Amino acid sequence: MPKKTKQKILRDEIQQDLLDQLERNGTVGAYYTDMITDYMKLWDTKNRLIADIEARGVTVESVTQAGINIKRNDSVGDLLKTNAQMLKLLDSLGIRPAQTDGGGDVEM
Repeated sequence: MPKKTKQKILRDEIQQDLLDQLERNGTVGAYYTDMITDYMKLWDTKNRLIADIEARGVTVESVTQAGINIKRNDSVGDLLKTNAQMLKLLDSLGIRPAQTDGGGDVEM
């Protein structure tokens, strides 16, 4: 059996955490499980977009008849849209970030 990558382990942990949160909220059913599957597909897309930006940068060369132009990497805008959609999906599922006791090192 192939060894799981760190990315796959993290993906599985996130998916399980989201499913656990749904259960704790009393939100159960195939519809909601399918929405978590959709969220994870967006998560995969987000990671591919980040990898593209890291590999090619925020600007890319575009070859046209007029010559070589520099344009914005489309992955930057797509990443912003994907993140926004992921947040909307979590909101529609009623999933909120976990509240902490505020035990950080911030002094006022």
